[in-house]
Amino acid sequence: GLNETQESSLGLVFHFADKAGLPLLDLKDLRAVISHLTSDEGKADLAELGGLSSATAGVILRELIGLEDNGGDVFFGEPEFDTHDLLRTTPDGKGVLSIMELQGLQASPQLFSTFLMWLLADLFHDLPEMGDVEKPKLVFFFDEAHLLFDGASKAFLDAIAQTVRLIRSKGVGVFFVTQTPKDVPSEVLAQLGNRVQHALRAFTPDDAKALKATVGTFPKSEVYADLGELLQNLGIGEAVVTILSENGAPTPVAWTRMRPPSSLMAQLDPAQQTALVNASPLQAEYGTPVDRDSAYEKLLAKVAPAA
Repeated sequence: GLNETQESSLGLVFHFADKAGLPLLDLKDLRAVISHLTSDEGKADLAELGGLSSATAGVILRELIGLEDNGGDVFFGEPEFDTHDLLRTTPDGKGVLSIMELQGLQASPQLFSTFLMWLLADLFHDLPEMGDVEKPKLVFFFDEAHLLFDGASKAFLDAIAQTVRLIRSKGVGVFFVTQTPKDVPSEVLAQLGNRVQHALRAFTPDDAKALKATVGTFPKSEVYADLGELLQNLGIGEAVVTILSENGAPTPVAWTRMRPPSSLMAQLDPAQQTALVNASPLQAEYGTPVDRDSAYEKLLAKVAPAA
């Protein structure tokens, strides 16, 4: 949520922390460094940075506190999430589904947006270039995607649009699961080639507009004269689908019957969920929070009174 000046100023904070030997491992560390720079003890360090004003540092600090209040202090703590754990396979070579539960997402959209930017960027940085592979190594399905884009900054939209466009060559697919295409910004929607559209009902004038907008985002079909009517008459387990062809162009819309999931559609019993988490092989890696000696502890020791 920072403007360009504040964002470049935050870069100066990271530069200072690196130069001063203050590891930034969690939000607490970053907040401690900024608080130090705006304190009486840090005035000299702030003056050396030159391009960072105390007012700008205060804005960054307030934004960080807001992120922490949304749960960022726990979410961005250690141990750090290893994105390669999403690429795990079973001993016989089958893929593993990773489900990230995000309770209360609607109350913390900034937290999820920040995490998603980091997750896709980390994968893009680490995965090798693969070109146009027959089968992707990893596919993301982001449910309730409209919550992701509500009030999103331009920087976030630019980052997502660029990553979705380029990460395909890394063997990664991205699906946004939402009610209508209008929920996804046009610059992001333009990068998504594969579409699965379930039934849309037009009960109100706004619904009719959404239906018309949805029809306009699909390739024209010579098979279905009125795609809008088709979308309204889809039943349970039916959808219309378009995918990218071998030459990269969207295929004509096709009516499809979807295979129902052979899983529980209700919420998992909390006791069963706890048992599954405790039995996970990743529990040893992520089960215990870590708080290593980093910037927060080093600055605390620096200002602590002598024994």
